[in-house]
Amino acid sequence: MAVYIGDIAEPVPCISLYGISKEVDTIFSENKKIHGIVVVNEETPISLITRTHFYQKMGTLYGYNLYMGRSIELIANNEPLIVDYFQSITEVSKLAMERKEEDRYDYVIVTKEDKYIGIVSIQRLLMKLVEVQAEFASFLNPLTRLPGNHIIEDKLKEIIQQDKFSILYFDLDHFKAYNDTYGFKKGDELLQATADLLKKTFDKRGIFLGHIGGDDFIAVLNHYDFISICEAIINDFDRSVEQFYNSNHLSQKYVITENRQGVKEKIALVSLSIAIVTNQYQPFSNVEELVEGATVVKKSCKKIQGSCFLINV
Repeated sequence: MAVYIGDIAEPVPCISLYGISKEVDTIFSENKKIHGIVVVNEETPISLITRTHFYQKMGTLYGYNLYMGRSIELIANNEPLIVDYFQSITEVSKLAMERKEEDRYDYVIVTKEDKYIGIVSIQRLLMKLVEVQAEFASFLNPLTRLPGNHIIEDKLKEIIQQDKFSILYFDLDHFKAYNDTYGFKKGDELLQATADLLKKTFDKRGIFLGHIGGDDFIAVLNHYDFISICEAIINDFDRSVEQFYNSNHLSQKYVITENRQGVKEKIALVSLSIAIVTNQYQPFSNVEELVEGATVVKKSCKKIQGSCFLINV
């Protein structure tokens, strides 16, 4: 989903380093909608002349006589923000807002292979940034704000090309019984708490974490060091889930509610199953094989009482 600043660049007139202010006045007079002119040395941009600054200089008591027939170097901003075509709009937005207050809304100059190709106005930059953020948000799970299936699929296609990878699928066992007993609001709180626990674990390690949907999550690792991670997650989860039950349910370690066949029975408290699929033990040629392998491991994992993890060995 990367959007480059060069994708939204548009041309404005430029002027040679050796030009004079009279030329600038002519360009501004003939192009009422532009707010800046790029100064170039051959094809390399070196400074920027803004309409506001130019006419402020000319409007001073002796400004016209001092500047109009003289070199543009006297009125140019020699420290404009110049960025490469392939820099992201997010990065450029940050750079633009970090400029001095008087320069903050000047054009951003865009180059490709150090040659001038155009500018981006701050209005255009911020509008595109909002658009991209809205588009990105549409790919996030609305409850946990974690990447959803579209981004997850792209990540799996990427990781399967690497020499080492491990995929961790997280599933909450007996989550339906919890929802039926405590209601969807508490169920959402439990899902959010689980997401927060996983974020805390993986964010500091720079590991991709996604929310497949419902009570299913996924983490994508580029290594095989997952055992200690899984053990820590299970310990943390089993402790944190206790706060979501009343004392009676905690002491008896079950709730009584209808199973999927509509028959009331004792159903264990929510636990966490982690199905691990890694190419440490078998190769995978595509994402479909990964998903199929995970499904097999997941079924075996869910047959074990309590929180656990299993690996495709």
